Amino acid sequence: MSRDAYNNLLVKQTLIPAVRNASANGTAVDRNEDGCGFQSALVVVNAGTVTDGTHTIEVQDSDDGTNFTAVADAYLQGAEPAIVAADDNKVFEIGYLGLRRYLRVVLTVSGSPATGAALGAFVVLAEPSVAPVVRN
Repeated sequence: MSRDAYNNLLVKQTLIPAVRNASANGTAVDRNEDGCGFQSALVVVNAGTVTDGTHTIEVQDSDDGTNFTAVADAYLQGAEPAIVAADDNKVFEIGYLGLRRYLRVVLTVSGSPATGAALGAFVVLAEPSVAPVVRN
């Protein structure tokens, strides 16, 4: 089995990149995508221009892809950011140590922003039980 990144990592979108001034739930990411059984995950949040408001990121997990709850801090590496105007063009990374099958990012916007922030979030799935990963 090849140990290169292309065959052993899969990036899935959870929060579509957009200019946001309202809260939003990301889509579910399946850690068993195509039967690969990914053992670890990294949440990546990409902030573009942040004009106003506070944009708080929360990582949630689920056993069934429907009923999500906030991940306890003990199962996260790094902090879930509260993104403000000083965070223009930054990338935030949050490791996931939990065992649940599904992950998503939830964005909570506060401060009544007029224009908001350009944000997107992805889940990088790693350490598949079955490799190479399947790309759709």
